[in-house]
Amino acid sequence: MSLLRTTITTLLLLLAVACMAQERKIQNKPFIDERRFHYGFFVGVHDQELKLKNNGLLNESTGDQWVGENDTQNFGFSVGILGEWKITKWLALRITPSLHFGSKHLKFRNLNTGETQSQNLKSTYIGLPIALKMAAPRFNNFRPYVVAGVQPMVDLTSGKHGMIQTKPFGVNLEAGLGCDIYLPFFKLIPELKFSFGLADILNRKRTDLTDERLRVYTESTLSAHSNMVVLSFYFE
Repeated sequence: MSLLRTTITTLLLLLAVACMAQERKIQNKPFIDERRFHYGFFVGVHDQELKLKNNGLLNESTGDQWVGENDTQNFGFSVGILGEWKITKWLALRITPSLHFGSKHLKFRNLNTGETQSQNLKSTYIGLPIALKMAAPRFNNFRPYVVAGVQPMVDLTSGKHGMIQTKPFGVNLEAGLGCDIYLPFFKLIPELKFSFGLADILNRKRTDLTDERLRVYTESTLSAHSNMVVLSFYFE
């Protein structure tokens, strides 16, 4: 841990020295941050994950014990709009209605026989992130910031899952960082954000099963939480 802290401190010092060493340049869009309200849109890519927690259920008559996990990267596409209200010079409230198209690949393994079963859970999320953005002072045409908030989400395809099924509604805690880049005609904002599901979204009360043998996958799972990493590019 001490080595990690030393490395981080050194990097921060080097970054500070590099910033101080830069010469002042002509600012693009010098008054854009003085507006009370900001609007824009974004496009991006994301990686979805359904974090499963297994309960170790054992069928005493057969010895079967199933465990499941999200076994691959699950990249998808994100798009949305941005609305931002400046509270102070350094602090702003952001609302970014979003659409996330993607999927999550799950694999279940029987520890007794070695048999595996897999499922691809397609997801279409509608999200309404509400977050606070805290920005550093602008230097030339760059202004880094951090952002944190919550995101209520609705999965429009949750009722179409097979081996396990998730609830349509969830709430995620979000945190990220980005940088305002002031270009001559618009502001470009790359941002990396991490989203962690707060609620268990596993649907245990399924009534749609036509094959009762599929119920074992739900019964073997203690909880399921939806996580996401999003790389976005805002245009303002």
